[in-house]
Amino acid sequence: MSTSTRGPAAGARDSSPRREQRPAALWRAPVPLTVAAILAGLVALIISGVLTGVGEAGELSDSGALTRWGLPVARFIHHLSMATALAAVILAAVAVPARRGPRQRRKVERAEGGTGPAGEHPIFTRILQIAGIAGVLWTVAAVAVLVLTFSDISGLQLSASDSFAAGFFGYVQSIATGQAWTAVVIIAALFTTLVTAVRAPAGLFFIVILGLTAILPMALVGHSASGDDHYAAVNSLGLHLLGVVVWVGGLVVLALLSPALGRQAAAPNGRTSQAGTEDPTDDLTETLLRRYSVLAGLALLTVAASGVINASLRIESLDQLVSTQYGLMLSAKLLATLGLALIGWMHRSWIIPRLSSRTRPAGLLFQLILVEVTLMSAVIGISTILGRTAPPVSEELPPDASPARTLTGYDLPPEPEGALWFTLWRPDWLWVAVVTFLAAWYVLAMVRMRRRGDSWPLLRAASWLLGLAVLLWVTSGGPAVYGMVLFSGHMIQHMTLTMVAPIFLVMGSPVTLALRSLPARTDGTRGPREWILWLVHSRFSRFITHPIVAAVNFAGSLLIFYYTPVFGLVLNHHVGHELMIFHFLATGYIFALVLIGADPLPQRPAHPMRLIILLATMVFHAFLAVALTSSDQLIEAAWFGNIGHDWGFTALEDQRRGGELMWALGEIPAILMSFAAGVIWSKDDKRETKRLDREADRTGDAELHDYNDMFAQMAERDQPR
Repeated sequence: MSTSTRGPAAGARDSSPRREQRPAALWRAPVPLTVAAILAGLVALIISGVLTGVGEAGELSDSGALTRWGLPVARFIHHLSMATALAAVILAAVAVPARRGPRQRRKVERAEGGTGPAGEHPIFTRILQIAGIAGVLWTVAAVAVLVLTFSDISGLQLSASDSFAAGFFGYVQSIATGQAWTAVVIIAALFTTLVTAVRAPAGLFFIVILGLTAILPMALVGHSASGDDHYAAVNSLGLHLLGVVVWVGGLVVLALLSPALGRQAAAPNGRTSQAGTEDPTDDLTETLLRRYSVLAGLALLTVAASGVINASLRIESLDQLVSTQYGLMLSAKLLATLGLALIGWMHRSWIIPRLSSRTRPAGLLFQLILVEVTLMSAVIGISTILGRTAPPVSEELPPDASPARTLTGYDLPPEPEGALWFTLWRPDWLWVAVVTFLAAWYVLAMVRMRRRGDSWPLLRAASWLLGLAVLLWVTSGGPAVYGMVLFSGHMIQHMTLTMVAPIFLVMGSPVTLALRSLPARTDGTRGPREWILWLVHSRFSRFITHPIVAAVNFAGSLLIFYYTPVFGLVLNHHVGHELMIFHFLATGYIFALVLIGADPLPQRPAHPMRLIILLATMVFHAFLAVALTSSDQLIEAAWFGNIGHDWGFTALEDQRRGGELMWALGEIPAILMSFAAGVIWSKDDKRETKRLDREADRTGDAELHDYNDMFAQMAERDQPR
């Protein structure tokens, strides 16, 4: 009896431990293995530095061996720690629940290593710990890069002398490279301070935005700062860094999380809490990997495309990929990226779908992650040396550069004619990426809805795609090219951004499509749909979409932009130019959304108020256009007066033409918006009339009879007795 009783139990124990212990053993990728994988990048850095001669002393000045080798090592640590810190916060904000199990639970099971606040999910706690440690490394490495970069540029060896200190402070205050790395240090320090204190998802969202701003100063220095086609170089490098942050940093975070994930994988059916209830949020492995896989796929496309674009600006011919040191390192990066893409495809198509099955390929999964970390670390090491190697294409400004080339970085385009406004293109890769992503997302979302059996108006889709086409043209076509040398060209770009493209984009109702097509999450995390709802209902949205605020922002931006130094900053600084595009597009979009949009808003003005707001903005546009047309003072004369074109008209005449274009491009879309607002008003009235008729039929005109009885009683009281 004893044997027969223990037999089934023994059999159950024989199968269960194998299923529980095997994943825990195989998924455990300790921190030393991850560190060893990262150190492979240092090996690649040293080999590349020796082969290219980066570590050799200069002929004219020598900053010392400590600077020659310390600077690339500091850059390597900086890039890797920055990517890890930012990716950890991104995953904490979008992929992992902040709390564990039911909301009323307030205690973490210490046996699983939970060290965060009561009720916090242990994986969420671990991710923020990784972000905090990586943030500290990022800050220290940024300081090291700042100091060593000065030593390298000045040729002074590291010392505590007064001359070194005086030169360093002058470098920080006056030199663009010093200012850029000082900004990175400040951003890294603020990021690290906040990430140790903030736990709310909304707070993590703003921390991510803060950390990502460090990409801007990094993209503005180095080869991209002085090379040909400055805008393309800076934008492609910025996109490249963004993709690297998500891709590489996410891999490092997954590798460091593997011990905690392995412990939870030992209970694939869910772990029982102290209260005796099953906790379905314990095993996050499959969910976390699926969500990271989507981000990594987008990052891979971004890294590959931006890398090709940036390389094309540095390589004149394909033979330079094998005949120059710069080209050989580029080729090595390309091969490693292809290998990483292959491993990523294996993750998504073969390994992740089997994680929920009985045979979980856990060991292979994290072995591949470690291989990916090793390859990516080597790529970053090579890239660090690549940034200190002169490319085949010269980065110096030609001695016979024209005034237009000196001011804008580009040669003077041909005289503007009708066809050239549509055939002359200079891609702004940042907005090319934005347009491509938004178009692909909209089409896929519409297809997903139709496969589900829900309809979506084709006219809305056509309006959205047309608006994106206008946005692409105005940022990369003729208006972008001539907007840098002619005031009239800039005015076409400005008014199209703020008055034409937003109308088509708003009529596409992207927020409604997103809310209807994106899946809702039930595990306590915030996906795209949850973040959209949070933004729509936030106080910021309520303020910025208030009718008065939207109208003042829309009209007042014109006055501030053209009659303050803001216009000059936009012309002289690349970041200012990109912020100008975003600002005008955003203000125009919000203005059109408030007046004629169908997407949800915290508040929307009554129909008569919409027409009054439109009339007021039309009057303001006309007033400002007349002021520009009749002005005898040239705006930004140091820029438009020194372009050096000989096209038969002066800069002041071109400015007056720009005022006329402001009038036309401002009034015509406003009239169309007034017509659309009138049509929407009429449709709303018809719907309200039908609703009242249905209510009257249902109640037998009870409200009307009560209304008439009230007047009858009033008449009786007014009659003389």
